[in-house]
Amino acid sequence: MIPEPEPEDIFEEMTLQEHLEELRQRILYSAIAIAIAFVFGLLLAFPLLGLMADMSGLETFVLISPTEGFATFMRVGFYIAVALSMPVLLYQLIAFMGPGMTNEERYYLRLSLIPVTFLFVAGMLFAFFIVVPRALNFLAGFGAGGYGPEVFADAFRASEIITFYFRLMLWIGIVFQMPVVIFVLVKMNIVSAERLAGIRKFMLIGCMTAAAIITPTPDPFNMLLVAIPMYLLYELGIILARINVSYRPATETGVEDAESGDTEDSERRD
Repeated sequence: MIPEPEPEDIFEEMTLQEHLEELRQRILYSAIAIAIAFVFGLLLAFPLLGLMADMSGLETFVLISPTEGFATFMRVGFYIAVALSMPVLLYQLIAFMGPGMTNEERYYLRLSLIPVTFLFVAGMLFAFFIVVPRALNFLAGFGAGGYGPEVFADAFRASEIITFYFRLMLWIGIVFQMPVVIFVLVKMNIVSAERLAGIRKFMLIGCMTAAAIITPTPDPFNMLLVAIPMYLLYELGIILARINVSYRPATETGVEDAESGDTEDSERRD
């Protein structure tokens, strides 16, 4: 659903103390949301760790310090809490930035909010179920009987696996924002869809380079798992940018409606 245009821009000046008070309130609400979600995160931490171990082809994770297991458990619970409270965090961020934005900026921000959330979740799921398990399978088998002679024994630390998983999930989730970023840039006349279509070959090379940086494995299969969706998202962004959705202030809309109404009245009189 496309948001309705807003009235003409009106900016209300705020003092530094008012800005700080607003920031404190937004941080407080965000902290409360994370604290509530943290309870559910702790309940889901062990099932998620078990799922990660199964998908990685490992029976268990290795611990090398007495506190590593508990610290890893708390980290996973916190990450889950942040993910669950993300809608509240985004709302608080937008509410804090809203007074300093123009109506056009708020219009496109609201328009892209749902696609941003959907694409970020899709990117994280794509990384969790497809990219990371295959990358770990390659890395665990390299020099351990899977690829090359058996000279290594794979025994991954729990904290390293968690960092590996969430780092890739974060970056691929960000990469999946490409269609929305392209759409907003084109609609705000920062770049044109024709210009983006004209640099396809350079973007293809850029996607391959970015995929090589994001994926930790040197094999081309895992790199293509990221590069191909990235380039398809670029093409999707160009298609979305060609859709005729433009911002019109409510004042202009009202004037046009009034003019059309006057024209219809004059035609009836004739």
